[in-house]
Formats: sequence, structure tokens, C-alpha cells
Amino acid sequence: MTTTEGVAAVATPRQLAVLQFAVLVVAICAIIYELIIATISSYLLGDSVYQFSITIGLFMFAMGLGSYITKLLHVELLGIFIVVELLLAVVGGTCSTTLFLVFPYGPVYRPTMYVLTILIGLMVGLEIPILLRILAERGGVRQSVAHVLSLDYFGALVGSVAFPLILLPDLGLFRSSFAIGLLNLGVAAATIFVFRGMIRYVRCFAAVTALLVMGLLIGAVYSIELTSFAEDQLYRERIVYLNQTPYQRVVVTVNEETDNHSLYLDGHLQFAERDEYRYHEGLVHPVMSIPGSRERVLILGGGDGMAAREVLRYPGAKQIVLVDIDPDVIHFCRTFPAIRSLNKGALDDARLRVENTDAFVYVRETQDRFDRVILDLPDPHNEVLGKMYSVEFYRMLARLLRPGARVVTQGTSPFHTREVFSAIRATMLAAGFRMLSYQLNVPSFGQWGFHLAALDADPMMPDLLVSTRFLTQELLSAATVFARDDAPLEGVTNSIFEPKLYDLYRRSIDR
Repeated sequence: MTTTEGVAAVATPRQLAVLQFAVLVVAICAIIYELIIATISSYLLGDSVYQFSITIGLFMFAMGLGSYITKLLHVELLGIFIVVELLLAVVGGTCSTTLFLVFPYGPVYRPTMYVLTILIGLMVGLEIPILLRILAERGGVRQSVAHVLSLDYFGALVGSVAFPLILLPDLGLFRSSFAIGLLNLGVAAATIFVFRGMIRYVRCFAAVTALLVMGLLIGAVYSIELTSFAEDQLYRERIVYLNQTPYQRVVVTVNEETDNHSLYLDGHLQFAERDEYRYHEGLVHPVMSIPGSRERVLILGGGDGMAAREVLRYPGAKQIVLVDIDPDVIHFCRTFPAIRSLNKGALDDARLRVENTDAFVYVRETQDRFDRVILDLPDPHNEVLGKMYSVEFYRMLARLLRPGARVVTQGTSPFHTREVFSAIRATMLAAGFRMLSYQLNVPSFGQWGFHLAALDADPMMPDLLVSTRFLTQELLSAATVFARDDAPLEGVTNSIFEPKLYDLYRRSIDR
């Protein structure tokens, strides 16, 4: 007997239950494929709002197109459904690998992402209407629509929760896509088995399914090697560590000629061993050398422990709170020999307390007060980080300051991202701070800017109190002098309610 729209009329309750379960599973798979593509694009390209928006938009458009196409299908619906599941398993199961492999080729990436999104959305759009039409023959349109849509929406919830909480941290992007591809193959296999008397080409379908299961299993088993190969295309040095935490992608590379390590978070360089001391000395020692109490110090960011290393050189620093959202980064930088050697075990010092929470939340909720605050935050390369450079954030931060307290923040490059550097300064001024901006050369980053801030007086560049590898008194005095083409501009104010900084950053990087 061949599959027609009347197959449900002769289907057994067991067969119908399999189709209903298939609705749930395909909904889970669909949302996870969508999240995988958007997450990878955010990781590789930045601008998470744009990447998620364009992925969702294309996906929904393609689903609508797929649903429309089903009106042209009248026979062999089960066979078509099985073919769709097999194709979806291949395209969706390998989408993460494909995107990583094409990224080094620049202009090829975006078209590939768009094509994959449309193909997966098109096939997902075919699935539900086909299943709905089959089930409607047995249970009536109204009852079947209610059951199918409720299972579809519930599956979307399960997938959207499982991806960030289970799949991404436990399996990573590569294994997650292979695993979801295997779920689609499981649906195909179950359909073939329970409807084997109602479909053509049963042996052919079964053989193809078995081959694809083997292929995706091999891909899942060797996903670490695939990940390493794909990541190697993104970095010029050998990768010695990589980990997808619940918050970010952590990669450490080593230059095999110099044995120098570099740390990347979500593809963005955080430090290079050869010159990290330049950045951290320039960030920490000006604010720590200013006369006054330095008993309580707050470090926001700085999970690598390098800023803490410099702060711990001051005997007067008796209590240091380091706030970093990612406990995996803290643990790694405590235990990875090369990083621990660089930070001199600062993360295990008795004077240091680590708070694994969002810096914005900590500043809003803490009752602690501080003498020095060091903002060692990543550049505002996405919208989430942008809130840590907002006027609301700086106003909350001002409430944490003891009398005579001083604040310093890294400010991005005054040359390459001049508008961003100027906007950070303008935003702090709008929050009530008085400012002193300065810049130093860090070869891995180029010319790099910082902002010293205070509430009660104009900050002045102090005399250094500790010996350093890089800084000199003469260098600090000259650091406040800017050329005509990199001096701070008037700048715009960045607010949570009117976020402008990320757009400035993106346009500066694209130039």
C-alpha cells in the first residue's frame, strides 16, 4: 500500500503515537538548529542582536515557504517526510562544521550561513504540515491542529532551554549539531519501522538511514578533532586549550617558536604573553599609586588574574574583590600552568575574593565600598558588554566609592576606535566623574587608551610606587599627551536605554 493522505485512516494507535512524538522531536531539533547557527555567527562575527535577528527572520521566512510547498504534495507523504528528515539530519547535523570551515574564506561565510538557514527552515516548514495532514485524517482537523501545535510549541520550549543549559556547555557546538542530526535520523528510523508496510523503498530508506547514523556518530566521536581543525583556521598559532563554557568560547594558543601564550574569549584577544605586562601595568599602577587609602580594591573582569597580580604588589591592598561571570575561566587560570605562571598564583591569594556573577548585577546589589576600582572589562564588542559602559552602570559604580576613591577603566584604542574611546569618557563625565585620559603602546593591541576617574577632584598622574618592567615616570607624564588625530572627541553618552557604543565599535572595526 502506498502513502496517501488517507494513511491515518488505517493507522494503528501505536503508529499515530509515533507521529505525535515525531512532532515533539522535530520541534526540538528545529529550534536548536536555529540557535546553533545564530550562536556560531555571533561568535565569529559579533553583533549578536543582528545575527539572531537575521537568523530568526530567514528561518521563519523559509518555514513559511516550506509550509506553502506542502499544498502541492498529495501522495507519498510519509515517504516525503522521511526524505525531509534524512536531508535535515545531514544539513543540520553538519551546519556547525560547515560554518567554521568556511569562515577563513571571508566573503563566503555570510552566503553560506544564509543558505544553511534557508535550507533548514525550508525543511522544518515541510515537516509539521505533513504530519498535521496525516494526523488530521484520523482525529479530525480541530483536534489534530490542537495536538500538533501544542506539541510543536512545547518542543520549541524544550529545545530553547536545553541548548544553553545542557547542549552548549556539555557537548559544545559541534557535538550538539551532530546529536540533533541523530535525533532527526531517529525520527526517520522510527517512521520507517512502524510504517514499513505503508511506504515504498523501505530497504532503501533503512540503508540510507543506517549509513547516515554511522556518519554522524563518527562526526560526533571525532568532533574534538574537527573542532581543533576548524579553530586552527581562525588562529595563526597552535591551539593548546579550548572550551565552550556556558558564557563564552575560551581558546589558548601558543607560538611554538617563542613559547608565548595568548588567551582569546569568543574570538577576541584578551592578552598575549609577550606584552600583557604592558597593558596590566598601564591599567593598574596609575590608579593604585595615587595617594590615599587602597585598603579595599574592586576588580571587574580580569578573570585571568593579571590585574590582581599587579594589585597584590601593594601592601596596603588588604581586601580585593574580583568579579568575573565565568567560573570556568577562573578555574582554568588558576590551574593551567602557563597562565598560573603569568599571574603568579594571584587567584589563590588569601587577600583575594572571587565573585562569579555579572559585573552589572554585582555593582547594583553589593553593599561593599571600595577605595580603588579597576574595570578590566572586554571591549564592547556586543550589546551585553555595552551595558558595562553605560551611564547607568557608572552612576551605580559611583555609589560604591569611599571618600577619595579612584577608578580606572580600559578605554579601547584612541586611534583605531577613537569614537568609542571618546564615548566612554563622555559617558563617565555624564555620570558625574572627573576624568584624566591617557594612552600607552601595547604591541598586541597597538595604541591603547585608559581613563582615570574620580568624584571629588581632577585625577592627576601620580608618582609610581613600585618598580615595573614597562612603565617609567617619564612615560606616564607623556601618556596624557594626545596627537591631533587621536585626542578624545566630544563623544556621545552611552545608555542602556539608548545604546550607542556597540554601533560605534562595530563601525570603527569595519573601517
